[in-house]
Amino acid sequence: MNPPDLVAADRYASLSLDQAWARYESIRDRLPPVGRRGRMRTASRLLDVARDYDGFLFDSFGVLNVGETAIPGAAECLRDLRAMGKRFCILTNAASHGVGPALAKYRRMGLDVRVGEVVSSRDVAFAHLSGRGWAAIAAAGDGFEDAPVPLADLLAAADWDAPGGFVFLSSIRWNAGLQDRLVASLRARPRPVIIANPDLAAPRENGLSLEPGFWAHDLQDRTGIAPRFFGKPFREAFDAGLACLGGRIAMVGDTLHTDILGGMEAGCDTILVTRHGILAGRDPAPLIAQSGILPDLILPSI
Repeated sequence: MNPPDLVAADRYASLSLDQAWARYESIRDRLPPVGRRGRMRTASRLLDVARDYDGFLFDSFGVLNVGETAIPGAAECLRDLRAMGKRFCILTNAASHGVGPALAKYRRMGLDVRVGEVVSSRDVAFAHLSGRGWAAIAAAGDGFEDAPVPLADLLAAADWDAPGGFVFLSSIRWNAGLQDRLVASLRARPRPVIIANPDLAAPRENGLSLEPGFWAHDLQDRTGIAPRFFGKPFREAFDAGLACLGGRIAMVGDTLHTDILGGMEAGCDTILVTRHGILAGRDPAPLIAQSGILPDLILPSI
């Protein structure tokens, strides 16, 4: 499935779950392997099992919020976990902005999330960025003051053959035509590509949006250049998130191929939520069986 086959005029072009699932399964050899099988227990809500854990890593989209809207009960869950003395950290693949704007967004949604409780894949990618000549694929108005090296806005550049490498932060302004242009430039002069959001799709108010990981795997298919990914399901992101916590930790997410697979590989118990995220409206059992990615616990919502 190549992006030109889709109507991808802007960030809000969407995938169906079947399309996203098929693509995730097609790139399994590029993801961490399944290291173990979860216990596949069920519960009604996270607080029913919270005493089993010292802390939690939370995915954001599909677990705490859908787009710019908090999921019902998410604020209360965080409040009650805090009252129980449980530590938590949001481990998000959203790489459009740094932690400061992310905290402001959670607070606008009524979620009590504090400094030190968010790790974004943007931070993880930037921690591994060095050298000069990088161009970023980013949201409009995204500043790069938090980057350790100079970054230029690729979409403001006339010559796409000049940058020494590319950092993909956001697909909000990306489309199939721009993808073709980048593919042509990379075929003419191969260069490194850093992906700060490995997600293929994310739940929004109007469907599943195309995320940087979707375009990244298309780049690899068409150019042979293997991007370097930072974010779930890859270990660097989990190492950063787990550094904020301690003890027995559970990863709570809505996506088998990122949250659950990566959590397993990092040594966490895994908790899949199904009502509001990428699996919304679907029975997860056949997909779990097909993928072989078995979480320890399944909840409808936190």
